[in-house]
Amino acid sequence: MTPFELEQFHFTAPAISSWASGDERRRNWPVVYVLNCADSQGAATVYVGETVNAASRMRQHLANPAKSGFESVRVVIDETFNKSVCLDLESHLIRWLAGDGQFRVMNGNEGIIDARYYGRDLYRESFRDIFEQLRSAGIFQRSIPEIENSDLFKLSPFKVLTPEQAIAVEDIVEGLLEDLRTGAQSASVIEGYPGTGKTIVAIFLMKLLADIRDFEDADEIEPDSIFAEFFVPENRALLADIRIGLVVPQQSLRESIKRVFKKTPKVNASQIITPFDVGVSDQYWDVLIVDETHRLNQRANQSSAVNNTRFSAINEKLFGADDHSKTQLDWIRAQSAHQIYLLDAEQTVRPADLPQKVLRSLVDEAHSAHRRYPLSTQMRVRAGTNYVKFVRALLRGETNQSSRPDFGDYDLRMFDDLAAMQHEILDRNAEHGLARLVAGYAWTWKSKRDKSAFDIELDGVSLRWNSQEKDWISSPASIHEVGSIHTVQGYDLNYAGVIIGDDLRYDAESRSFYIDRASYRDARGKQNNKQRGIVYSDEELLEFIRNIYGVLLTRGMRGTYMYVCDPSLREYIADALGSPTGEASPVTKPRRRTG
Repeated sequence: MTPFELEQFHFTAPAISSWASGDERRRNWPVVYVLNCADSQGAATVYVGETVNAASRMRQHLANPAKSGFESVRVVIDETFNKSVCLDLESHLIRWLAGDGQFRVMNGNEGIIDARYYGRDLYRESFRDIFEQLRSAGIFQRSIPEIENSDLFKLSPFKVLTPEQAIAVEDIVEGLLEDLRTGAQSASVIEGYPGTGKTIVAIFLMKLLADIRDFEDADEIEPDSIFAEFFVPENRALLADIRIGLVVPQQSLRESIKRVFKKTPKVNASQIITPFDVGVSDQYWDVLIVDETHRLNQRANQSSAVNNTRFSAINEKLFGADDHSKTQLDWIRAQSAHQIYLLDAEQTVRPADLPQKVLRSLVDEAHSAHRRYPLSTQMRVRAGTNYVKFVRALLRGETNQSSRPDFGDYDLRMFDDLAAMQHEILDRNAEHGLARLVAGYAWTWKSKRDKSAFDIELDGVSLRWNSQEKDWISSPASIHEVGSIHTVQGYDLNYAGVIIGDDLRYDAESRSFYIDRASYRDARGKQNNKQRGIVYSDEELLEFIRNIYGVLLTRGMRGTYMYVCDPSLREYIADALGSPTGEASPVTKPRRRTG
């Protein structure tokens, strides 16, 4: 493949004319270009495009007030390029720029594609060389691995959707626009296992609706996009004055998405809200998209006394009385005309979360209205959907060695020594980044009050829980700490080293799981619901603890390592995995344990 050329010039009429007068490929050849500038507030912006007439396209952009402020142009020219290659390179550069975070990316997200074409793998090798030249020119700050491990990249709206996701988005937007025309109300549900990209769909929808609302130039819309038909003046008018919010119950994930929205034009970080924000608002929402709907709360003891008071006040405000049967789901229904719920009923992890029967009822209602969209394609775990199903069956006691699917090159291992697993996690982190230790809440968080104290002490290894609750995974200290369910739910890791504590036990004779309440240290995780007179049985708490480990065991994209405290559970899992330990040694090795 012949080398590409990267040509640069100022984004002015004389410079464009001078540049266009040279090589004919500048006027009649498929190319990719990058426009960038730093505005008066110091916020750098960038735009990526592709065209078969670069000179003409530059003049069009210069005449467009929305783009006339750009300062520099870089054009990638390669005599082997065709339209498909240029669309693919454009998509890659947009995604990498969004993840790099140096610029606000001015593109819409409707044109991101992942089409097959002749020689794609070979061309994509050259994309990395183009990236490095652009990085040398200051367009990128970080390396591709650093970018692709970042929350800005993982939570960016600039994503290639799976066919299932694309169908769900297309159908939801089409239905929403029709409902806005007629005044009808609606509720849709997107349901999927961990790693099927529910959060990505929520973020994509926010950006797509904003792009439709604000679009001006029809030439900017990729005609091959399945969403191109939405970019018409009548839809822009429908969306012009509507109020849209993205409800994210989890604090850490909410803060991460806010950082993404601060770098994304046409959306605003103020649109990322809590369920309490919905309840107290005096303004009505036209559309609320609810991520991690399973983490909405019912009436139960909240995270603080202030929130207990707020829960009561919101119920009185919305329903005239403090009805203890009302949940945050009821707030959302009362405060919006259209709701889009993203959920997985098997990811409820605390008694305060919405009951599974409420979630199932929500799904059934959407199904009856033909507005339920199941997602099954696994985007996180490279072992595929079969791995998630295997983990859930494993935690129900329904697996053995003969029932284990083939997970290909997915690195699934069990360790009988925590120090060995910690060493492997450190090695994987050095190789790939984003390798972390996580654990069930089976140890008291002593280090929260005493920074010198250790929380988890096993096999001569002393560890502390996460030292911060927001964005723990990206914090420098996280590689030496242990994350809880509340810091990792909704996030991706490359490798997860999961410590399964004594809160989850296994009885080999009855082939059943049971819990050790004394070893489950999350006070709110086992708290009875005094407000509603609910006392949680061991069987009900077992479901929450199973779900916690189900989430932890499905964080790792490249691999999952396990260390199990309970001997019987260790033997059961070792048999199900068909391989005793990470070092091919007996799982019955004696261990030193304290704490």
